[in-house]
Amino acid sequence: MSTRPLILLSNDDGVHAEGVRALRSALMTFADVFTVAPEHEQSATSHHITLSAPLRHRDLGDQLHAVDGTPADCIYVALILKGLLPRRPDLVVSGINHGFNLGMDVVYSGTVAAAREGALRGIRALAISADPRAQMAKVAEHATGLVARALIPNLPESATSPPLLLNVNYPKDAPRGVLATRLGRRDYEDTVEARTDPRGRSYYWIGGAVSAHDTVDGADTTAVDNGFVSITPLSLEMTQPAHFEAVQRIAGAAPERPGEGSP
Repeated sequence: MSTRPLILLSNDDGVHAEGVRALRSALMTFADVFTVAPEHEQSATSHHITLSAPLRHRDLGDQLHAVDGTPADCIYVALILKGLLPRRPDLVVSGINHGFNLGMDVVYSGTVAAAREGALRGIRALAISADPRAQMAKVAEHATGLVARALIPNLPESATSPPLLLNVNYPKDAPRGVLATRLGRRDYEDTVEARTDPRGRSYYWIGGAVSAHDTVDGADTTAVDNGFVSITPLSLEMTQPAHFEAVQRIAGAAPERPGEGSP
């Protein structure tokens, strides 16, 4: 049995995308890499899990697998389907995505969702994205160092907290350094474009281009604008303690908050 780390690799651009191929080649220099990625592009699918349709799996050989589902489906199948992986991965890595996942992009991103699915199942995970103009081979080479350090056994994680879930973004050119960041803000030119098909029925295209970045110090958006790699730790905890008082008023009572009261 191999003593090298086992990395489960996925993405949302599709199994044959340049970014995931470059990262796979770079990671294979020090780890056993199993790629389980969408058959076709699945950008902006967020954490969608396919429950209402069958999933097809193709073994492409050389530890490369395609699933005709979402990025989250791919991690789910890889971790649950008996025999696909030789053992539990040491790390889940998603990317390299062709385009940033900054600020609230993490809510919509299939790339981040693949990493999040790994973290939800107790495995450290990284989502890696880059300016689409960046040289993916160069990004992969640099990212290999980050991935290797994310495998360090004694990283300061709380025994009671979920595993590390990191969102990494690369600028277009060779990075000036790496910064620990928080999520910033990206403003989009949100649009709904109405059109009519040849049979007279209405259909719509939604979305829009990025119009502005948050420039606040410490934000991931600011870091990449200034030529740095940003690394943002993400949380799986969805409860908002600041809103307990509002919830108590809505509920019409004043129940004890979780963790309060007599033992």
